[in-house]
Amino acid sequence: MTAGRISTAASGKTRFDDIYDAPDPRAYFRRLAPLDYEIPHHAQEVFRRTRTERAAAAGGPVTVLDLCCSYGINAALLNHDLTLGDLYAHYTGPEAEELTTAELVERDKAFYAARRRADATPAIGLDTAENAVRYALAVGLLDEAYAENLERVPPSTALGRAVARTGLITVTGGIGYITHRTFDALLGCARTPLWVSAFVLRTVAYGPIAAGLAAHGLGTEQDLSRTYPQRLFSDRAEQRGAVEQVRLAGGDPAGLETEGRYHTRLYQSRPYRD
Repeated sequence: MTAGRISTAASGKTRFDDIYDAPDPRAYFRRLAPLDYEIPHHAQEVFRRTRTERAAAAGGPVTVLDLCCSYGINAALLNHDLTLGDLYAHYTGPEAEELTTAELVERDKAFYAARRRADATPAIGLDTAENAVRYALAVGLLDEAYAENLERVPPSTALGRAVARTGLITVTGGIGYITHRTFDALLGCARTPLWVSAFVLRTVAYGPIAAGLAAHGLGTEQDLSRTYPQRLFSDRAEQRGAVEQVRLAGGDPAGLETEGRYHTRLYQSRPYRD
């Protein structure tokens, strides 16, 4: 796909395939900034809080595996004193524009190292976008990175070992692209109690995934107190598709998707004893 081109999925959702696996994140942030892509901002404190609770249950630090991790944005916000706004400014500012990818990698190594939090914990990334996960690994956002598609093939031996050390799985933008098959594969590798924290678009049914998690002994609760906005719609056609999908899923788009943004729900899954 050529730079700047977008396409539309069968569901009516705009696809930005060309920015998800570029050599570095600059195009990603430039494209999504006008759409006010904000879900990692909302997830930041939720994931930090859930990690703290999981660590308390484990009696020690917890390793986090981020699904559909892209360029390691959730790991950046989890383990560093940064906001999503800081990342937009960092990657869309004039200082970044003229750098080569290699130069940006060196700049980012120092950038993230200087902002590493004292409570940072190991972060593992899983995504089908090989360039994106390679970048996140190179700049130190991820301790391990795997470019694998568990919808199609079983996890590699190395990924299975990584999951065996994982205590918390996070995801902000992948449900719908990944299904219960990915979660079944991951839970099959678990050797310690796994928690799952997932932000899910209201256009997507989470029931099949929750049922699969239940089969592995995890109960799922939905945060009914609020929704979390994801981004502006790219055009009226995308909005019409989202409104229809929400209605088909049994939801009411009034005051949410009808106002021009995708919205998500938060689902938290833990072993029943927790």
